[in-house]
Amino acid sequence: MGTCNWSIVKVSTVIQLLNNIGSKREVEQYLKYFTSVSSQQFAVIKVGGAIITQHLPELASCLAFLYHVGLYPIVLHGTGPQINELLEAEGVEPDYEDGIRITDPKTMSVVRKCFLEQNLKLVTALEKMGVHARPITAGVFNADYLDEAKYKLVGKINGVNKSPIEASIAAGALPILTSLAETPSGQILNVNADVAAGELARVFEPLKIVYLNEKGGIINGNTGEKISAINLDEEYDDLMKESWVKYGTKLKIKEIKDLLMHLPRSSSVAIINVNDLQKELFTDSGAGTLIRRGYRLLTRSSLSEFSEPELLRKALQRDPEIASGKLSVASYLRELENTNFKSYGDEPLEVLAIVRDGTESTANVPVLDKFLASKAGWLNNVSDNIFHAIRRDYTSLQWVVREDDPNTSWYFSKSDGSYTKNGRILFWFGVDNPESVTELINNFDHRYARIAKSSAESGVFAGQQSRAFSTMRIRQSTPSTTEVRSTRKPIQGFASSQKTFGVRTFATETNPNPPVREGTNTKKSRVALIGARGYTGQNLISMINSHPFLELTHVSSRELQGKKLEGYTKASITYENLQVEDIKRMEERNEVDVWVMALPNGVCKPFVEAIESANGNRSSKIIDLSADYRFDTTGEWVYGLPELNSREKIANARKISNPGCYATAAQIAIKPLVDYIGGVPSIFGISGYSGAGTKPSPKNDVKNLENNLIPYSLTDHIHEREISTQLGTDVAFSPHVAQWFQGITHTINIPLKEPLTSRDIRNIYQDRYRGEQLISVSGEAPLVRDVSGKHGVVVGGFAVNAKQDRVVIVATIDNLLKGAATQCLQNINLVLKYGEYEGIPDDLIIRG
Repeated sequence: MGTCNWSIVKVSTVIQLLNNIGSKREVEQYLKYFTSVSSQQFAVIKVGGAIITQHLPELASCLAFLYHVGLYPIVLHGTGPQINELLEAEGVEPDYEDGIRITDPKTMSVVRKCFLEQNLKLVTALEKMGVHARPITAGVFNADYLDEAKYKLVGKINGVNKSPIEASIAAGALPILTSLAETPSGQILNVNADVAAGELARVFEPLKIVYLNEKGGIINGNTGEKISAINLDEEYDDLMKESWVKYGTKLKIKEIKDLLMHLPRSSSVAIINVNDLQKELFTDSGAGTLIRRGYRLLTRSSLSEFSEPELLRKALQRDPEIASGKLSVASYLRELENTNFKSYGDEPLEVLAIVRDGTESTANVPVLDKFLASKAGWLNNVSDNIFHAIRRDYTSLQWVVREDDPNTSWYFSKSDGSYTKNGRILFWFGVDNPESVTELINNFDHRYARIAKSSAESGVFAGQQSRAFSTMRIRQSTPSTTEVRSTRKPIQGFASSQKTFGVRTFATETNPNPPVREGTNTKKSRVALIGARGYTGQNLISMINSHPFLELTHVSSRELQGKKLEGYTKASITYENLQVEDIKRMEERNEVDVWVMALPNGVCKPFVEAIESANGNRSSKIIDLSADYRFDTTGEWVYGLPELNSREKIANARKISNPGCYATAAQIAIKPLVDYIGGVPSIFGISGYSGAGTKPSPKNDVKNLENNLIPYSLTDHIHEREISTQLGTDVAFSPHVAQWFQGITHTINIPLKEPLTSRDIRNIYQDRYRGEQLISVSGEAPLVRDVSGKHGVVVGGFAVNAKQDRVVIVATIDNLLKGAATQCLQNINLVLKYGEYEGIPDDLIIRG
């Protein structure tokens, strides 16, 4: 194929993908995720025979897209409909037993011929689209007779030979397999393609297991609707009793259950239409029918019924009010002891729902008081199952959600009506009487009348983009008018259990320590910078110059005394050489609102003592950029890393110790995995030579650094102690200096105490740092040149070894900015009650 045609194919498939599915962000996100593992671990895709006959161009196009972006799924196809057609043409009636085709020698000759023809047809279609594909029609599956007397030439797979598949992928070709197997003596046996796909999945443990069929999923035989998700532990027994679950459908579900029992609980199987393949792979919402093991659901009506109280406490800590410190777990549990409630949850409480009885203050409609789902709870569809259980037990219900909650579309889909005011949404179902709806709204208005919308927006979900609404909303178009959404009836599912199967939705837990985006202070504040000669001081002066509320009044430098301060335009300032007595006098006169100590290690203490001993009103704040107070045990100093330490604690402190540059990036890169660490993390850090300061030394000598990398302080470096102290776990840190000017890169090896995939880990980081303006989580290993001059930290890579017991994470930071000056300004903003990011450019490049 010529270059022009190749380009047309590649572009057309990309355009098709972007037009047919979700956002470009989702596509890029999943591409990076899928390419983070070995090629053969990407996906096993089982193609139904009818797909090749009826949807060959669509199938080839989808597989061509994956191939062109460097993904190599293992493709295995069936050929059932084609075999039936050939057998009928020869006057042979297809014969099945327990959903398995009885394969006598005559049938086998048709089966083999049909498999070879269909395999060649798919390979040819792929080759025409510029895809290198390899037909693998034998040599993969080893088998014994399943039951020769009963099923004839039907096999039971007892081994999988990976070599032909791995060789195909290594050669850059998509492996296209049939489900024919062989006995040790060479006899060809027919094997159900679903079973063969399951055996491949057991051997390769891919990220995705996808079954393509013409129906696009499993269809509920009673309602004619596609089932969105099945949690086997909760639903399998009832499902298998359904009259419509028979033949191939029953066999398929049984085989999938058996497969998932041998894989991690987080594994899943998707049954979809070929046109939804890209949507399943590259969007959060997925497509078709998702089958997972899940957990059984439990209900409780008293606290004594919770056998593991710590699980309950952990689940309640997901609540925004509790996470923000406005409400304690103990206080809420006491409330529950004195009220009638019913809780719903799966066994590990990945989802916890608490319903309280209605009272006069709630219009006598029961209240869904808490609905707390972890990421796993959303991903495994437990949230839907819990809500279905609640709906079975309650004919009416009401609940309130923040308008900026990322799962508002899910709540809309579960309600019959909703009403929005002051950043909160009232939802309800089963309240059909207009007078009752009016009473609900009036009670809601009264409860939230004093809550300003700005305060709602600064809550735990502040700054996150809500999902698009899938239904109409009730919203106030004017202060006096309200638009009410129409009521709809719930969809009925299995006749025996009255379950419903809604659209799958995905969500994430939020940052427990959200940024302070809006401040309460709009007054000017005076800054005194003690020690301004270094690079950090210069960068801080530049940011103060653009800050709307800060004014630099004093700049002290012994070496620059008497010289005019360059680069500061708000006022004309001359460098001073301030002594301890000068500092004390200025403090007594209340001339300074915040003192910034930009001094070398070991020099700061006399200046701090002078401020402390002054007779002023002690309202000034002190921020120390050195390491002198990073290990304070008196409780007087707060460690100022806002993304990891309590922002409230920083805001209420008088004295703040600004973290080190190496230490900031390392802590941000390690902290989300602290609970998973199985050994001592090893940090290989490299800094530009600006980190060695302005005083001449071999570490900032450009000629000495040319074509060179200088290691130093390879053990017991002060940042090693700082990182270990703050994380509460030992780390090994080895710093180096390189020939670039500014910017740090860390390569960090973290041993894991339990297996985690690259995607698991990346999701942990995305959840932890959601909403953080100065932290970017990338699927790729970040480059130091991209963060140089930028005001944040980029964390990425997330490479997991084959044993899944070690992850390598790369973090980059500008040592002069987020590693020093930018972080200092964050802390100034917090202690002076400004918006956290005032004066800080939002220029961090996100390459996730």
